[in-house]
Amino acid sequence: MVVFTRLIRSVALLWIALFVSAESEWASGQDKGIDDFPKLQRNTDWPWWRGPMRNGIAIDQDIPIEFGEKRSLQWQCELPGRSHGSPIVVGQRVFLPVADEKDSTHSVIAVDRTNGKVLWRTEVNRGGFPTKNHPKNTEASPTLASDGERLFGCFFHHDAIHLVTLDLDGQLIRNQRLGYFKPKMFEYGYAPSPCLYQSNVIVCAEFDGDSFLVAIDRETGKEVWRTERPKSISFSSPVVAHVAGRDQLLISGNLKLSSYDPTTGELLWDVEGTTNATCGTMVWDGDIVVASGGYPKAETIAVKADGSRQVLWRNAQKCYEQSMMMTNGFVYALTDKGVLFCWDARNGEQKWLQRLKGPVSASPVLVRDRIYWANEQGTLYVFSANPNAFQLLAENQIGDESFASPAVCGGQIFLRVARSSDGIRKEVLMCFAQ
Repeated sequence: MVVFTRLIRSVALLWIALFVSAESEWASGQDKGIDDFPKLQRNTDWPWWRGPMRNGIAIDQDIPIEFGEKRSLQWQCELPGRSHGSPIVVGQRVFLPVADEKDSTHSVIAVDRTNGKVLWRTEVNRGGFPTKNHPKNTEASPTLASDGERLFGCFFHHDAIHLVTLDLDGQLIRNQRLGYFKPKMFEYGYAPSPCLYQSNVIVCAEFDGDSFLVAIDRETGKEVWRTERPKSISFSSPVVAHVAGRDQLLISGNLKLSSYDPTTGELLWDVEGTTNATCGTMVWDGDIVVASGGYPKAETIAVKADGSRQVLWRNAQKCYEQSMMMTNGFVYALTDKGVLFCWDARNGEQKWLQRLKGPVSASPVLVRDRIYWANEQGTLYVFSANPNAFQLLAENQIGDESFASPAVCGGQIFLRVARSSDGIRKEVLMCFAQ
């Protein structure tokens, strides 16, 4: 009996070992988002555009549903200049890009997440601002990114895209020119946020000139690979997703959905779709990717990301500046005009629609089964991620203007908004918690 028990135990341990080994091998071959960066913490950090897994989905936590200046407000901090870069959070600090158009300066600013006090501000450029920009854009729209040791930011000045690298105390490590950038056909500025993947920072620059995707080594600043993009202006941020069984660098725009190998920059596949110009970041679930645009027409499209180039569905709805939310096989899209749709990701079937208020530029965040999504007038809607019916949970007013997207981590939600009083506009970083 003892021998038999030992035999059963040995077999069980062997199966467990095989399972763990297979699981580890599977995990090592996929992009793990924040888990690829040991200095970052899943529960307390929001280190780059669209959060830990780059898809707008926050780690499960308690944050308020209803909030405002007199409810659930932990602190607020006035910010200089005019910028749309969303806040990122690493450890006890919140980091943001800043552009002061009066002084023609770019800076990076750090705020204490516990009390809202400004810890430091580092100027990274002076002068060289473009003569024109789109009225909805700013000179500091790309969101920063952090690997837990350094900060990375992209800025457009002196007819070029520059990548700056700082340590978390604000000391400048590098300020490097990545490439010439001077739109002539559409002088609408620059917007893509940098994407961190393994040892690299991936940056995109697209205009009516020599457009490119480039990967820069985070440690050394050396160029790892460079890939040409079409000579046409677009604004979407590149994003790495583990989809259809492999890591893929996804980007929309220039009438295509495109997928690249994030380690080499080589094209994996592309599909004709969306529009000339897009701003939103592609979303994904399982083996399906979805993109929307833009200009000059409107289209949302879903594609199988397995390389088959199979288009699952298209429609004529438009999420131009904002990204969408995709979860549990459904797509939630708040269009430019403020109409909220829920579609089945497999076939595009409309599950419901709800008329809210537009226009919309900010992207959503999913927390548990709740989606937080603001319009440009500072109204932040909270509704259920429920494909069966629209359920509004709260409607919060958080300033007069909201273009930046929320950061949600450690039981806090951080919002960059603007208020106007007597014709004077001021930006504010607000922190809410239960």
